[in-house]
Amino acid sequence: MAEDRAPDPSRDPSRDPAGGVTPPDAQGLVRSPLHERHVALGAKLAEFGGWSMPLEYPSGVVKEHTAVREAVGLFDVSHLGKASVTGPGAADFVDATLSNDLRRIGPGQAQYTLCCDEQTGGIVDDLIAYLHDEEHVLLVPNAANTAEVVRRLAAVAPAGVTVTDEHRDHVVLAVQGPRSDDLLAAVGLPVGHDYMSFAVAPYAAQGLTHDVVVCRTGYTGERGYELVAPVAAALGLWDALVAAGEPLGLLACGLGARDTLRTEMGYPLHGQDISLDVTPNQARLGWAVGWGKDAFWGKEVLTAERAAGPRRRLQGLVATGRGIPRPHMTVSLTPDVLLGEITSGTFSPTLRKGIGLALLPSFVADDAEVGVDVRGRREVFQVVRPPFVAPSVRT
Repeated sequence: MAEDRAPDPSRDPSRDPAGGVTPPDAQGLVRSPLHERHVALGAKLAEFGGWSMPLEYPSGVVKEHTAVREAVGLFDVSHLGKASVTGPGAADFVDATLSNDLRRIGPGQAQYTLCCDEQTGGIVDDLIAYLHDEEHVLLVPNAANTAEVVRRLAAVAPAGVTVTDEHRDHVVLAVQGPRSDDLLAAVGLPVGHDYMSFAVAPYAAQGLTHDVVVCRTGYTGERGYELVAPVAAALGLWDALVAAGEPLGLLACGLGARDTLRTEMGYPLHGQDISLDVTPNQARLGWAVGWGKDAFWGKEVLTAERAAGPRRRLQGLVATGRGIPRPHMTVSLTPDVLLGEITSGTFSPTLRKGIGLALLPSFVADDAEVGVDVRGRREVFQVVRPPFVAPSVRT
């Protein structure tokens, strides 16, 4: 998630409580339908994927991070893309293009998958596919890549299959943490379904009833849910969650905490850890590829790379001292032997030390010690295989 297409004010359905249209800000960034709520909470806003989104609230990144690990956090991630693939054979079409095997799941389930380049196998985007039925698959790509994913799919869609960009028609809220079930139950939404499954439930907001997709997914490593709702339901749903969450220890959380949480899990971020220059084999995402399928974009080149072994792999790094890695810091085996650079790096609030991800040559062992140039000092890090913190998504 890095940058989105240029905002189009005429298509922005973000609305204030009176029903008016909220225009893009002075920088031309798209505003979330919940923008005014974030401002009222004192959020620090930042550009992300062409949107103006909360980076953190006055509580701060560490407290927001801890709330998700210990209680419950609420994220507005409406910048994420939304695209529908509909029509006879829609599910077959998605299965023949995206990497994962959609036939491993059934209606009412979701799946992590990859859109790869046909020629190079590089990752155009990583996304979640929601299988409603054989004629409807909802895709949730990253903000920056929605238009490109839609373009590639629409260009080869068979007759009768339609690919529709619904990027700004819905909000996406992430309710994450061990008390997420309590929070959703308190506002009348369904809970308790299996990991990577979803339910479509009616929700009344501002005098209307809307269908809300409630999915057991997330980007934090904690038990939690992601809610996809029409823009018209955004304000009522957000307000209800905030009010019901107060006795549960809920904090509104920004993209800063989302980044520290996902890095502790070793979840890759498109535009940093994965990109068109990185293949699923290199990113340790081969588990999200249906190798036995007849077809998917990039199958031939990726199968060959898998057989030969990738030249590099995404590795985890943990500081043995006080160093905190940041993107683009160099990684070396010795001061004179460079290996690569940090792709994601942060201070882990859970471990209380620096952690990072880096694309390193495949000969670097999982337990090796390497150096990271942290502002001119060579800090020692141990190479590990992520996650850095044990996940709780299935509990």
